[in-house]
Amino acid sequence: MDRIRIRGGAPLNGMIPISGAKNAALPLMIASLLTEETLELGNVPRLADISSLLRIMSNFGVDHSIAGRRPGQTSETGQTVRLTAKNVIDTTAPYELVSTMRASFWVIAPLVARFGHAKVSMPGGCAIGTRPVDLLIMALAKLGAAIEIDGGYVVASAPKGLIGAEIDFPKVTVGGTHVALMAATLAQGTTVIRNAAREPEVVDLAECLIKMGARIQGAGTSEIVVEGVSRLHGTSHDVMPDRIETGTYAMAVAMTGGDLVLDNTKAEYLQSALDVLGQAGAEVSATPGGIRIRRNGNGIQAVDVTTDPFPGFPTDLQAQFMALMTRANGTSRIRETIFENRFMHVQELARLGAQIRLDGDSAYVAGVPGLKGAPVMATDLRASVSLVIAGLVAEGETTINRVYHLDRGFEALEAKLARCGAQIERLRG
Repeated sequence: MDRIRIRGGAPLNGMIPISGAKNAALPLMIASLLTEETLELGNVPRLADISSLLRIMSNFGVDHSIAGRRPGQTSETGQTVRLTAKNVIDTTAPYELVSTMRASFWVIAPLVARFGHAKVSMPGGCAIGTRPVDLLIMALAKLGAAIEIDGGYVVASAPKGLIGAEIDFPKVTVGGTHVALMAATLAQGTTVIRNAAREPEVVDLAECLIKMGARIQGAGTSEIVVEGVSRLHGTSHDVMPDRIETGTYAMAVAMTGGDLVLDNTKAEYLQSALDVLGQAGAEVSATPGGIRIRRNGNGIQAVDVTTDPFPGFPTDLQAQFMALMTRANGTSRIRETIFENRFMHVQELARLGAQIRLDGDSAYVAGVPGLKGAPVMATDLRASVSLVIAGLVAEGETTINRVYHLDRGFEALEAKLARCGAQIERLRG
């Protein structure tokens, strides 16, 4: 397996282009199943999860092509993908495909909405918690789908089509909101989704669906109203910038010091995280195309955070922030409210010299004067990049193993950091 080797101590200076958001690209690609016409998506990141979903879509009979490089595109600025679901030959998603990526379960919504039937494997376990699909199934049942669990598969059928309904989620769920939104676009009548996720990725999906002919109001609020239509058509849409990648590099420069411009992104996508960085001692300002992050000379200050659904502090930035707090002046408390097992990076950070105490859903991080490089092991996507951030300041050499997790969610990570002064390289196989 590939490894990443880092020699710490170099500040980050320069500019990093922010890629398209994986968490927006995946539901957008799945939405292509709602129409027989072509959906063209620009700014799609080059990631392992994107390739996995393309394989799943091909299994259904979806034709896809990746356009040649457009003016201004580089290996770090996304690609254009065209998906055409005109001749869908199968509405079954087998375990061996769905188990590689949980978000692929969402295909159940457009398949049952358009074809009246879908058989999709349960996703199985997840390293950061159970992440159940019960609320996704509940949303489809509310819309009139008959649901059956058969041999580890969810079988959903609605031979006469889905019917608009009121869907009240007992807790905020991004996956559930994506599923309800896609399914409701082709349902007969009106659907009201309450306690809907407000994440920018949900808004991005809604905006694309509206371009395809859907009638949606309220995306970005806790109540979304969908008037069903009989068919959707193709369109072109650019994937929104990745707010988690933005926050990750912002925390990296707060950790190392330096002056970094993050281009092709928007502060409003992660304002709560940027506010926390300001409290920790980084200077955050807007640029014409993105955000500028600088570390002042006063060191890193301890800040308490609690993860929450948008617009709160993102759970997907919790591990990165914890890495930053290992060098803070004082002790910070980081409370994780979204996923029950999302502290697995703690033991690996401890190998670098971090002092972290766990107590239930909280981690207490006592800042230390310095970290020391060591071999560490990535346990999941966000945990792996927290080890990169820690390695950027650790004395000596840090080697990160199992970096395939990084390849699922960060496009050209080593190249972007190396160009800004980091001493980082990938060791093949």
